[in-house]
Amino acid sequence: MDIVNALTRLCETPAVSGFERQGATVAAELLSSCCDSVEIDAFGNIVGMRRCGKENAKTVLLDAHLDQIGFVVTEVLDGGFLRFAESGGVDPRMLLGCEVTVLADEPLYGVIACMPPHLMKAGEQDKAVQIHEMLIDTGLIEAKTRVKTGTPVVFAERVCQLSKCSVTGKCLDDRAGIIAIAQAMEKLGGEQLSVDVAVLISVQEETTSLGAGIGTYRIRPDFAIAVDVGHAKTPDAPSDKTFEYGGGIMVGMGPNLDTRLTRALIKTAKAEGIAYQQEVMEGHTGTNAWAMQIAAYGTAQGLLSIPLRYMHTPIESICLSDLDSVSDLLYHFLRNFDGEVRL
Repeated sequence: MDIVNALTRLCETPAVSGFERQGATVAAELLSSCCDSVEIDAFGNIVGMRRCGKENAKTVLLDAHLDQIGFVVTEVLDGGFLRFAESGGVDPRMLLGCEVTVLADEPLYGVIACMPPHLMKAGEQDKAVQIHEMLIDTGLIEAKTRVKTGTPVVFAERVCQLSKCSVTGKCLDDRAGIIAIAQAMEKLGGEQLSVDVAVLISVQEETTSLGAGIGTYRIRPDFAIAVDVGHAKTPDAPSDKTFEYGGGIMVGMGPNLDTRLTRALIKTAKAEGIAYQQEVMEGHTGTNAWAMQIAAYGTAQGLLSIPLRYMHTPIESICLSDLDSVSDLLYHFLRNFDGEVRL
């Protein structure tokens, strides 16, 4: 799999939380060659299955979320201006001057209007503008005939390679996780496994995590591993809440994560020489792992994260070696897993 090309294609397909259908089609195509069956369910989740053919085999579920943060048009004003609300957690401080795509029937380019400093009153430059006060400028006098209330909006940035080992762009949270899972499934190829593997590309993580909860309830796995992103170190970030960029997988450890499964993942990483970092979590993980763990009768839950810089911005960045480490760990764990975890 060409990781950069796959990431680029997936990230450039819009899937704002609650509006994921277009992205679901592309994600389903990615899984079609490495799963026995792939379908998009009524809720919008993509579910892929790879059966091992053994009677009473345990099921391992791999999850990554498809949806991205974005916006929804709340009002169309005269002069081509749009008011909007956020969909998912967006930091208003970095929005002014951003380029966006308005996903009307015919997508439109727009910019989030920014007041020139010359026109500001004394003290206004130091104040954060709230999202409900911002405007998207489409430059179209006829915008009222082109854009409807409720139209989703995404950042316009594309995936770019910062260096040979780094990429940056919108919605690497969590398209990077999807690619890591797809690459692991591709590596498994025709190998004989001892467990069934289910892949859940879930919707609405950025708003409710309902996709993961519903998907896990439907599949009823014995074990589940959520693949997401975590905070990578930058010079201005707190060192106790961030992890090394290029330092390998972040393996979650916490009260809603199964200790035996976590130890099995770490044991595999050590045996295969795969770089990893331990992320100790005191409570709610802030990922789909929580919704998956409590679905149905409960699931033995694990969490793997890819270190990511600038989360929930249009310039999210990952180190490609970290993505590869996640896919390598999933591959080696699944090919050797007999369906039992031991202390």
